[in-house]
Amino acid sequence: MPTRQAAVVGVAESDEIGVVPNKSTLQLQGEAVLNALDDAGLALRDVDGLFTAGFRTTEVAEYLGIHPRYYDGTHVGGSSFVVHLGHAAAAIASGRIEVALIVHGESGRSRVGLPASASSAQGMEGQFENPYGMPGAPGAYSMACARHMHQYGTTDRQLAEIAVAARQWARLNPRAFKRDPLTIEEVLASPYVSWPFRKLDCCLVTDAAGAVVVTSVERARDLKKAPVRVLGWGEGHDHQIISQMPDVTSGPGRISGPDAFAMAGVKHADVDVAEVYDSFTYTVLTSLEDLGFCRKGEGGDFVSGGRIAPGGDFPLNTSGGGLSYTHPGMFGIFTIIECIRQLRGDFRGQGLRQVADAKIGLVHGTGGKLSATGTAILAAD
Repeated sequence: MPTRQAAVVGVAESDEIGVVPNKSTLQLQGEAVLNALDDAGLALRDVDGLFTAGFRTTEVAEYLGIHPRYYDGTHVGGSSFVVHLGHAAAAIASGRIEVALIVHGESGRSRVGLPASASSAQGMEGQFENPYGMPGAPGAYSMACARHMHQYGTTDRQLAEIAVAARQWARLNPRAFKRDPLTIEEVLASPYVSWPFRKLDCCLVTDAAGAVVVTSVERARDLKKAPVRVLGWGEGHDHQIISQMPDVTSGPGRISGPDAFAMAGVKHADVDVAEVYDSFTYTVLTSLEDLGFCRKGEGGDFVSGGRIAPGGDFPLNTSGGGLSYTHPGMFGIFTIIECIRQLRGDFRGQGLRQVADAKIGLVHGTGGKLSATGTAILAAD
């Protein structure tokens, strides 16, 4: 275990999320940073560690006007920020930094001030997959899902249960982008995007940013909010492009999950609330299997019957997730934000919005084409 245990002490989104055409990506990030620091009772001058993906740490630091002495630009898609959480905890444990800031946001819908990117034709996907008709992320994930359905008998109705549960949680969240009622039949009636995925199997595209502040447990005790300790974390990846995935029914959560649980010293039954990246409904299903909450091939049964919906015995993606709450491009940071709020009891008095007696939480991010994962176990202090 770390010699100086780390704790999350502040989390926040940008002032506005959803459709925000009047603000750039960096403006959204700046708002999230100031809001998260205010949540913690800290200021920009306190930050000495910066963790980003998408924009370079130098660009974000310059925009914020800070000069961190430790920085990490690990960029493995939507899992980056859960990986950052583990890296920040390690840096705090070793005494390298006192206050870590993790930030990410994108003008994913309005496309204002996004970071520059290399031409896809220069990359592996551009050379070896796109010319043969692979329709981006929906195509890659749907191919993996189709194999899972063939191999294990997973049904589109079971996938629809995930979308419906997410929407039920979103209806309890005033900031969620999609809050209209949703039924399994409506999911199954939505148009195909890439078989077997229908439109409502796919995440939103929004504008949003989020930020997370981490420090030592000792320092955390003097701050505004109850700290949430980082008990354990893990990370893993086993491919970049989907055609090179060793087994499309099993992702690198099988690597990051056991490491996180072993470091934390907790069991699956100890987890009170889980926030699992839901870029697509299938991402949730296969992640739960890889993390060990059920056996491979049993994910469909695990998520069925309202089990992961409000009032169910496995509270999952309690903000509404990427399917109904927000998804600016890389969602992983929002899994941390929601989990912290649940463990702090921020929603007390709001009925099912608050998971009762939540003490242990799991966050899990997936990046790329099921390529990389980060898993962390958190605990209310």
